[in-house]
Amino acid sequence: MSVTASEVREVGTPHGPARVHLLPGDGRGVLLIGHGAGGGVAAPDIVAAAGVAGALGLHVGLVEQPYRVAGRRAPAPAAQLDAAWTAVCADVRGFWEEVPFLVGGRSSGARVACRTAAATGADGVLCLAFPEHPPGRPEKTRAPEIDAVTVPVLVVQGERDPFGRPGPAPGREVVVIRGDHSLKADVAGLRSAVESWLTGVLGGRIP
Repeated sequence: MSVTASEVREVGTPHGPARVHLLPGDGRGVLLIGHGAGGGVAAPDIVAAAGVAGALGLHVGLVEQPYRVAGRRAPAPAAQLDAAWTAVCADVRGFWEEVPFLVGGRSSGARVACRTAAATGADGVLCLAFPEHPPGRPEKTRAPEIDAVTVPVLVVQGERDPFGRPGPAPGREVVVIRGDHSLKADVAGLRSAVESWLTGVLGGRIP
C-alpha cells in the first residue's frame, strides 16, 4: 500500500526546512505523523496509519524533519527535533484552525509528538512503536515523555519490541500486535487499532 500526497510543502524551521507531504481530507480533523530516527515517511506503519486517517476524512501530513530533508540519516538532537516539529505544527494548523488537531509518529517521532503535545495544542497523540527504553537498557526509561501527555494517547506496539512498551494509563490506550518494533507483521491489526481510536477521539465527526 502507498499513500500519494497531493501537495508537498516546505516549512521553514529554526533548524532548516522541513517537508510536509499533505493528503487533504474532508475536514473532520488533522493528523500529522513524524518518522523514526533513521527512517522516512514511507515506513509501512506510517503509510497504514495515514491511509486509515485519510479514509476517515482527516487531513494528513507526513512530516520529514530538516535533517532528513538535508539528506542526513543521523538524527538531530532532541531539542532541534522538537523545535522543528513545533514549527511545522504551527504552520499546518494555520490552514485548519477549527478542527481537531492530532499529532503522532513512529519511534523517535512518537517521542517528539509526546514531548511537544502541550506546546502544539494537540488534541490527541498517536504513538507507533513508542521506544520506552533502549534495547536491553530498561533503566534508561523514556516514560516521563509519554506520562506528561494530558490528551488521549494511542500506543500501538509489537509484542516482541526490544524497545519495550509503555503501560496503559488514564487516557492512554495500549494495543499490542504481532511483530517487533517495525510493526510490519500485523498491518491489519495496526489499522484496526488506529481506526478505533480515531473514531473514538473524533466522536460525532466520524459518520
